[in-house]
Amino acid sequence: MTDLLYSEIEEELRASVRALLTDRCPHENTLGRCETGEPYDRGLWQTLARDLGTASLAVPEEAGGAGASVREAAVVLEELGRAAAPTPYLGSAVLATTALLALEGADGDSGAGEASKLLASLAAGERTAALAVPLSVMPGAGTFPSAVRADSAGTLTGTVTSVADATAADVLIVPAEGRDGPGLYAVETTAAALAVVPRTSLDLTRPVADVTLTGTAARRLAGAEQAPAALERALLTGAGLLASEQLGIAEWCLTATVAHLKDRRQFGRQLGSFQALKHRLADLWLEVVGARAAARYAADTLATGDPDAPVAVAVAASHCGELAVRAAEECVQLHGGIGMTWEHPAHLYLKRAKADQIALGTPDRHRAALAALVDLPAPVG
Repeated sequence: MTDLLYSEIEEELRASVRALLTDRCPHENTLGRCETGEPYDRGLWQTLARDLGTASLAVPEEAGGAGASVREAAVVLEELGRAAAPTPYLGSAVLATTALLALEGADGDSGAGEASKLLASLAAGERTAALAVPLSVMPGAGTFPSAVRADSAGTLTGTVTSVADATAADVLIVPAEGRDGPGLYAVETTAAALAVVPRTSLDLTRPVADVTLTGTAARRLAGAEQAPAALERALLTGAGLLASEQLGIAEWCLTATVAHLKDRRQFGRQLGSFQALKHRLADLWLEVVGARAAARYAADTLATGDPDAPVAVAVAASHCGELAVRAAEECVQLHGGIGMTWEHPAHLYLKRAKADQIALGTPDRHRAALAALVDLPAPVG
């Protein structure tokens, strides 16, 4: 039977990540960095990825990693969501790393083990990567991205819009169509024929950018036999673990709102003593508990290679995506006027929750995918 409880090791990991974020990523610092347009704290990312080793959690020891699993990575994402931390963890340690893990043993045109070398550098926290797909793309779409073309010389041409964490990446993992079919390529962000143009993002803590390649030199990581499956695995894992980040967002919003209503007084009473508010928070708490079970189960199926993973991910993504937005909206509203101000962090959580809701597939699209996965026919008429 699947054990969805947190292990002692997972709780210790949580405590370490939370302590780091409390010390190095207070809300006022995040707000200040967002005002400058440079939300990423490179020093924080290095400490999180390299010193705490969180970038290597899902990477086997023989590949240079910690030999843990995506269950532990999910715990990290819960804490990153709870802190609204601006780090490229999703893009680098989840999406790009998972794609490279799926290519273990694949030989690229530029020499054997190119994917393994890049994977080891990401796991060690020496480099940061991003998967060059639109953040809105969802797993199970069935078609390989065709926005970028690869020519016979191994150079890439095309534009990919709304790539998450591209501005913080040292290398991009680019899906491209070539004469011999789909492939995955590594492109250095220092390449002369590459443009990474930041775009205005609703979520100020997770910037997106358009990536334009114009005959850009690339290293081939895998071809038609491995690339589609590797990309699908990365997107499925990303959608599943994003649910854990959404869980962390909802938990912070609930905790912060309860604390505020206990402290704030109106009409000579604590706001939290009003029955209507108690009911709203009780309903929200029940939804958070359900979301935790869904997110944990999705992470566990991904960690164990359970064939039920696509179903578990669809359930978690559809439920947690809507919950995070509802929890953030309740947080803003029940904080009253202060919840509407820039100085209060509530808006950071609402914006991240809303951006996450449309990332890697909307709840409606995941529910449609779930219906197909469990052979549930669509209503007639």
